[in-house]
Amino acid sequence: MGGFTDLTAERFALLLGLSLFFGFAFEGFYSELPCRPGGVRTFPLLALAGGCLYLLEPRYGSVFAVGLLILGFWIYAWARRKSAAEDAEAVAGFFIVPACNLLAFALGPIALTQPLWLSVTVAVAAVLLLGSQRTLHAWAERVTNSEVMTAGEFLILVGIMLPLLAGLKPIPYTSVTPFGVGLAVVAVSGISYASYLLQRFVFGARGTFLAAILGGLYSSTATTVVLARRARQEGMTPELQAGIVAATAMMYVRILVVCGIFNVGLARMLAVPLLSLAVVSAVLAVLRARTGTRTTQPGEPTNPLQIWAALGFAALFVAISLLTGLAQTHLGRAGVFGLAALVGVTDVDPFVASLAQSGAAGVGLPTAAAAILIAASSNNLLKGAYTIAFSGRRESWTPAGMLGVTALIGVVIALR
Repeated sequence: MGGFTDLTAERFALLLGLSLFFGFAFEGFYSELPCRPGGVRTFPLLALAGGCLYLLEPRYGSVFAVGLLILGFWIYAWARRKSAAEDAEAVAGFFIVPACNLLAFALGPIALTQPLWLSVTVAVAAVLLLGSQRTLHAWAERVTNSEVMTAGEFLILVGIMLPLLAGLKPIPYTSVTPFGVGLAVVAVSGISYASYLLQRFVFGARGTFLAAILGGLYSSTATTVVLARRARQEGMTPELQAGIVAATAMMYVRILVVCGIFNVGLARMLAVPLLSLAVVSAVLAVLRARTGTRTTQPGEPTNPLQIWAALGFAALFVAISLLTGLAQTHLGRAGVFGLAALVGVTDVDPFVASLAQSGAAGVGLPTAAAAILIAASSNNLLKGAYTIAFSGRRESWTPAGMLGVTALIGVVIALR
C-alpha cells in the first residue's frame, strides 16, 4: 500500500510540473492579450481534475468521461461567445484554446498511468507546437501542393508498400525478396528525400557549394548536370567547379550509408576506401572553391522522390541482381567487374543496394567491395563527360580532371 502511495505521489508531482510547464507556455503564447483563456493556474487545475476523476473509476474511465463532456460543453459555450466577437484579438488562436484546455485535462490520466517518456513527450510536443507558431506558418507558406503529394508518396512507400511485400517468396532466378526490393527503394529514396528537405526548407539559398553538397546526397549525377548547365550560362567559375567535385564527395558517403543499412560487413570493408575518396574529393573541392568568389544563387532543388522513379529503381534493382548472378556464374569475378563498369554509367545506387543486400553473399565481400568501387569510378567518368558536354566551357576540364583522378584512385584500390 505504501509503494502505491509513493508511486501516486511521484506521479502527481510529475503531473503538476508538466501542467505548469504547459501553462507557462500557453500564457506566453497569449501574452499580448489582456485576458488569457487559461494558463499557469487553469492548466494545473484541469490536469489535477482529470487525474483525480480518472482515479475515482479507473477501470472504464466513466467518471473521467463525464468530466470531459462537462469541459467540452463549457468550451463550446466559450467558443460560441468568442465566435460572435468582431475584434481580431478575441478570436486569435480560436481553435488553439479549446485544444490546449482539453489536452491539459487529458494530461492528468496520461501522467498518472502511462510511462514517463509518453507524458513528457506529450507536454513538450504541445509546448514546442505553441512556441513555433511563426516558424510553422512560414514553412506552411513555402510548402506547395506538390510537396504534400510527394510526402504522401513517401508514406505510401513506407506504410503501404513495405507491409504488403512482407513475407512474399524470393523473385525467381534471384536471391532477393520483394520486401528486400521495397526496403532498398525506401532506404535510397529516404536518403535522397531527407537531403532534399534539408536543402529546401532548412538551409535554403546558402550558396552553390552547400547546395552541391546536399544535392550530392541524393544524386551527384543530377547535381553535376545542373551545375554544368548553369556554367554554360554564367561561365565555369571556381565555385561551380568545386560544387561538381563536392557532389561526388557526398556520393561516396551515400554509398557507405546504403551499404551500412543492408550489410555491416561490406560497409566495414568499404569504410576506409570510400571515406578516403570522399576526403580527397572534398579537399580538391575546397581548394578549388577558395580561389573564387562565393555566390548565393544555387537555384531551387529538384524533388527527387517520385513514385514512377521508385518503380524504375525497383525494376533496375531486380535486373541488376539477376545480371550480377549470371555474371558471377558464367564470367566469374571479371564479369562482375565488367557489369560494375557498365552500370556505373547509368545509376550506381541500384547496383550498390543489390550487392549490399544479397549479391555480396553470392560473389563474396571482397569482390562486392571492389565492384562497388569500380561502379563509383565509372560513374565519375560519366559525370566528367557530362561536365564537359553540358557546360561547353574550356574550364570544365578542371573538375572533369579531378573526377578522373578520383576514378583512377578508386580503380587502383579495387584491383590492388
